[in-house]
Amino acid sequence: MTAPSASAAPARTPSGDRHTASGASLTPVLVRLKLSLLRNGLRQSTGRAVAYVASLVLSLLFAAAVLLGLVALRDVEHAGALGVLLAAILALGWAAMPLFFPSADETLDPTRLVMLPLRPRPLIVSLLVTSLVGIGPVFTLALAVGSVIMMAHSAGAAVVGVLAVVLVVLVCVALARAVATANVRLLTSRRGRDLAVLSGLFVAIGGQGVNIGTQKLFGSGAGLSALESTSDILRWVPPASAVDAVRAASEGSYGRAVLGLALAAAALGLLLWWWSRTLTTVMTSPDSSTLQAVEQDSARKRRSSGGGLQRLLPEGRTGTVVLRMLRYAWRDPKSKMSWAMAIGVGLLVPVVSALQGGGSIYTAFSAPALLGMQMYNQFGQDTSAFWMVASTISTPRDAFVELRARGLGLALVGVPFVTLVVVGAAAVLGPWSAFFDVYGMSLALLGALVATGAMASVVFPYSIPSESNKNIAAGQGAVAWFSLLAGMLASGVLAAPMIGLMVWLHVAGLHSLLWLLLPVGAAYGVGIALLGMRVAAPRVAARLPEILVAVSKG
Repeated sequence: MTAPSASAAPARTPSGDRHTASGASLTPVLVRLKLSLLRNGLRQSTGRAVAYVASLVLSLLFAAAVLLGLVALRDVEHAGALGVLLAAILALGWAAMPLFFPSADETLDPTRLVMLPLRPRPLIVSLLVTSLVGIGPVFTLALAVGSVIMMAHSAGAAVVGVLAVVLVVLVCVALARAVATANVRLLTSRRGRDLAVLSGLFVAIGGQGVNIGTQKLFGSGAGLSALESTSDILRWVPPASAVDAVRAASEGSYGRAVLGLALAAAALGLLLWWWSRTLTTVMTSPDSSTLQAVEQDSARKRRSSGGGLQRLLPEGRTGTVVLRMLRYAWRDPKSKMSWAMAIGVGLLVPVVSALQGGGSIYTAFSAPALLGMQMYNQFGQDTSAFWMVASTISTPRDAFVELRARGLGLALVGVPFVTLVVVGAAAVLGPWSAFFDVYGMSLALLGALVATGAMASVVFPYSIPSESNKNIAAGQGAVAWFSLLAGMLASGVLAAPMIGLMVWLHVAGLHSLLWLLLPVGAAYGVGIALLGMRVAAPRVAARLPEILVAVSKG
């Protein structure tokens, strides 16, 4: 984020002295600054502008759908419990967003303004108003208005509803700002960026939790009345208390309505006080986290040099590449996010199936399918550092050793992970009679994905930007999707012989020989993976300049 223009500079008095800007003069400057950052970001590429416009349109349509849906529930019994629950979930989302998406809004970082003569109190007012510009506040406003219309059945409730809408929006925005400011040192550090890799897993688990809760809610036949017990607790938690105040006013309980609004107003005051304290600390205290991080990292390197996994790996290029690949997966935020998503969702699919009371051991196929895709775009994962790898590849033999070592690094994690998921799925979901089928097929599928991933890394390389939240550089989205789609189809073709063997054993009634699927599947997976890397190796050596250009874009 660049420094504000001259209009943001402190004004001069007639005597020539500078004075700090007031909240009234600072607010329009920060609003224009936020709009300028947005406009300049969209100008960088057409793809980014199209993606933003599409997300804006979809978000507005979704907000309108939520608003109309809540209005449609106006005369439904127990609808107020739903409004209270939605307000509480909305506040939780606002509190979590700054932790998992710290770079979504550059104005969330107050350290960018510490060199300007700005006092915390007027700065808080300006930042709070600036925060109201965006898709999130519009969606929050739509949900709050819909909840109020759904629950307001009298003139008094409508008046309370107006205050409730204002309080809900302000509390949510102030909560996000306070959390972001309190954790700004963490969020702008490498450890903070590592925290963002959990965002996808958080969303996936949260989505499945909502799915399970929805099924249990409507599957029980109790309808919205099942939410009343939860609503009775959450109605005392701001900003849900402001939404419940509308329901209380509609029922004539004006004392409870006033109390609900008072709780939300008190929460807003406390959040603003907390925000002011943390903002003052951030803008006046030195940042020693960098020095501490360097000291800790140096100590960690001294402890880990020459030990641990490195001692167990073979010497030479193979051990070096495997160690590099695993370190990328642990330290690089983009790689860590991809691996965490694959492992988390691979575990989540059988667990969700068990919680829903259905599913079988065959849901364990999600483990090799998701983890095997980490073999795709291997060279793009190295980003601009791939030129150092390319400088060591001069023959097809060098390329084969490089690919084989990367496949080995994936297998060191993939095989134990697949084993854990298959054994767990067999124990929880069953039946154990299908254990050898699923385990053998899973190993064969993992090997097929390693083979097609090696080939796709050569034929369809693309860049992964290291400085943004995007996983694909502008203009290379079609290449990435085609690589994934073609690779998955090819993996299915490569796994077809094992599928045919499994079907034949079942059809022929040779159930006593099903155990052969495990060793045959393991051997087939290793063989097909080595064959795929052997075929891809000459192409790597021949296309190194093209691959280097493709992975260095963006």
